[in-house]
Amino acid sequence: MKRRDVVVAAIAVVITVVAGLVALNLRTGEKEIEHQIARLYATSDPQFERAMGVLLGPPIVGGNRFEVLVNGDEIFPSMLAAIRSAHSTISFESYIYWSGAVGKAFAEALADRSRAGVRVHLLLDWIGSNKIDPQQLALMERAGVEVRRFHEPKWYHLARMNNRTHRKLLIVDGRIGFTGGVGIADEWSGHAQDPAHWRDTHFRAEGPVVAQMQAVFMDNWVKVTGNVLHGPGYFPAIDAAGGSRGQVFSSSPEGGSESMRLMYLLAITAAARSIELSSAYFVPDDLTLRTLVAAARRGVHVRIITPGEHTDAETVRRASRAAWGDLLQAGVMIFEYQPTMYHCKVMIVDGLWVSVGSTNFDNRSFSLNDEANLNILDAAFARRQVDIFEQDVGRSKQITLADWQRRPLQEKLIEHAAALLGAQL
Repeated sequence: MKRRDVVVAAIAVVITVVAGLVALNLRTGEKEIEHQIARLYATSDPQFERAMGVLLGPPIVGGNRFEVLVNGDEIFPSMLAAIRSAHSTISFESYIYWSGAVGKAFAEALADRSRAGVRVHLLLDWIGSNKIDPQQLALMERAGVEVRRFHEPKWYHLARMNNRTHRKLLIVDGRIGFTGGVGIADEWSGHAQDPAHWRDTHFRAEGPVVAQMQAVFMDNWVKVTGNVLHGPGYFPAIDAAGGSRGQVFSSSPEGGSESMRLMYLLAITAAARSIELSSAYFVPDDLTLRTLVAAARRGVHVRIITPGEHTDAETVRRASRAAWGDLLQAGVMIFEYQPTMYHCKVMIVDGLWVSVGSTNFDNRSFSLNDEANLNILDAAFARRQVDIFEQDVGRSKQITLADWQRRPLQEKLIEHAAALLGAQL
């Protein structure tokens, strides 16, 4: 065989291997939901709660107390206070952990509690935490913090590179839990006062639902370490802390990637009056679009807030805008947040059901990432979230159907080109 033929054959082998790895990364291995879900009940119907707690996930449990934390000035002090109060265990999972003042504050607090004898477990996504300060990492490890990385690249596991843990979970002593959209980075500090300080929402939880949050953390901790953490330090007997009902809902490609998408589809289908959706990355698939359109056409008041010109993912924004036509024609109201990056991930249905967590309204969250959401059934708590949504609307620019149709041709072409990447956004 000639040398040129050998080179060509080698190149062909490399291309085949790369193509195979790309294909493996793009597939979830599960059958996707293809058909519209029949509307059989509203969110106020007990059957809705049964579907959420029996058909899809862990049971909805009562006896909880929830607190909404708006922006870094409320979020970080509350999380750090809980860490500093820890007596036995801290379980912490985050997609983003970057260098800076916020990362330093958390590293020092975690290291301090570890030196005091608290068992501290920190699970970071390998890609999302690639900007972590090595000195902060070393500080925690010297203090005894167990730091692990999710899906660190290895040649024999390249096919799972596209599966990231996007979860944001902090559990202290098995009794106090936090989740929402915030990452550990300076971008989330402040109160969304300018483009350098992002807008986000996080929730603090106490009560039996925290045990579900701990179980979701354990799911990935076992995957990464093979070590099962249990006992009263992680799963104590928890008394009622309030009167709210909730559940912690999770998904992953290995354990049911379609479940999160189905949860959202069922909630949208059950909506009778209103849907308020705050979405940092809004690139819904065709079925989700049709479900939102159907809700609007049956009289549900649907409003969506997405990032405006201040965004960390311009391609996602472009792909999102390409799909707004049917929504706007159906009467859905779409707003772009103006002051800074809008990183919220909150959905409120009928002023009764609230979902917050790490999940974005896109294929990456619905099919590729490990995600976790806190779902709450509490009318009074939901009304507070609607009030916050109204405040965000007041800082946003509404995009009407006429505005969308008047987009310059060049802008339309860029948006439709971006939409071709929708499955990976």
